[in-house]
Amino acid sequence: MNTTKKYAATALAAALGVTVLAGCGGSDDDTPAGSGTSEGSGSKTVTLVTHDSFNASEDVLKQFTEESGYTVELLKSGDAGAALNQEILTKGSPRGDVFFGVDNTLLSRALDNGLFTAYEAKGLDRVAEGTEQDEEQRVTPVDTGDICVNYDKKYFAEKKLDPPRTFEDLVKPEYKNLLVTENAANSSPGLGFLLGTIASQGEDGYQDYWKKLKANGVKVVDGWEQAYNEEFSGSAGGKKAKADRPLVVSYASSPPVEVLYADPRPEEAPTGVSTGTCFRQTEYAGLLKGAKNEAGGKALLDFLISRTFQEDVPLNMFVNPVVTDAKLPEIFTEFGETVEKPATVAPEKIAANREQWVQAWHSIAVK
Repeated sequence: MNTTKKYAATALAAALGVTVLAGCGGSDDDTPAGSGTSEGSGSKTVTLVTHDSFNASEDVLKQFTEESGYTVELLKSGDAGAALNQEILTKGSPRGDVFFGVDNTLLSRALDNGLFTAYEAKGLDRVAEGTEQDEEQRVTPVDTGDICVNYDKKYFAEKKLDPPRTFEDLVKPEYKNLLVTENAANSSPGLGFLLGTIASQGEDGYQDYWKKLKANGVKVVDGWEQAYNEEFSGSAGGKKAKADRPLVVSYASSPPVEVLYADPRPEEAPTGVSTGTCFRQTEYAGLLKGAKNEAGGKALLDFLISRTFQEDVPLNMFVNPVVTDAKLPEIFTEFGETVEKPATVAPEKIAANREQWVQAWHSIAVK
């Protein structure tokens, strides 16, 4: 989710011998994740196709290799939407064995295109209620997060202006030209934010809302990395880039990132969360249909919901673990935000309306 994580991922690859390719990442209480033999190719490498924000600790990936006999090769392919598009273009002859990063906003698109082979991962009985959205178990839930507007505390303190709290606040004149968001057509945070506005304003009201937001100077960029690290004045990357937008669509868990990587570490996060602008996101992984290493892919899916990997998730991808027995780190609970009532849209509504919603949004916000 930030440039520091990209550097960490590169260092991780060097330390592990894990290959990270550019496309345009057994538990404490489980048995070993795999047998060390694969179906089909006999390969000892399992390729995980994912978005640019995937990251995992060195020790955790080493543990997977020790338990299963497989080495993970990462194929990073841009933002989540872009990565999914590439898999759809190559369906049947996938670029890897497992895909991670499709979320509830795009899940129906992946399933309708037949990207995954059904597999019931070991440990599914431990995942949080409401996160499994495919009865055929073609995908495994891995993490949850809340997509929310983040604000630069320093900016609003200096301006003696209260930060926005709700979707309705964002169209007020005092917040003109302050917000940057991601393109809903190719970015999962951007699409999540759009769905949040639909949940808030209704199917009959969201277009008028976006017309007001457009008139109020919202800026739309391609993806999260650009929005957060180049346009948002509250992030470490944004400060270096001399960014001038103090509002950005990001995550409720983004403030701990700014604390964790700051030197010296501040007593409070420099960014805050507008908790009335949040949309709940769940990310999934699935065994790609036509995978060359199915056994390795299944072992990796088991490992992704092991307690070992799940407890590694918060401080590497800054999202919440999906299993109920995983513990959160103190910095995550102290500086992150708990969103009690995030906006949601029923999966069947997303499946039926996503394309027309995005097209209508694009004609207003981009053209």
